[in-house]
Amino acid sequence: MKAGATPETMARANVRWLLLAAAVLGADQLSKWWVRSALPLGGALPLTPFFNLVHAENPGAAFSFLAGADGWQRWLFTALGLGATVVIAALLRKPRRALFGAGLACVLGGALGNAVDRVLHGRVTDFLDFYVSRGATQWHWPAFNLADSAIAIGVALLLLDEWRQSRARTS
Repeated sequence: MKAGATPETMARANVRWLLLAAAVLGADQLSKWWVRSALPLGGALPLTPFFNLVHAENPGAAFSFLAGADGWQRWLFTALGLGATVVIAALLRKPRRALFGAGLACVLGGALGNAVDRVLHGRVTDFLDFYVSRGATQWHWPAFNLADSAIAIGVALLLLDEWRQSRARTS
């Protein structure tokens, strides 16, 4: 326990990370609801010369990994997401550094966001479509969602935290 840390201050810190995870989950689910309501499946709303909002459904994982499987992947990825949730929630119970807590909270909210989609809809709704155009040719990055973004940001924060800790240990 950090010097001066009490069970009350530790509980407040843990609540802060749970609130961040809940905010990520809420924003993710609200954005996916809007996309499912506003855009037909396969529809696109061009916003800039390099970004569209689209309505894509992904039964697989990142970059449509295992999207062509016959349905078992829904339960595999749901179990993995819920398993990650249990591990992350346990890690958040211990007092940690701010970057560590924020990173875990982002991963937690994102994992739950995609798990909710898989349980309720059998697939994940993706809608952020970045691309590069050159003449008549376009190269699209695979569509993704806020949960995916939160997971990526969370992992980046965890890596940054570890890098800072390793530098502090060698100083």
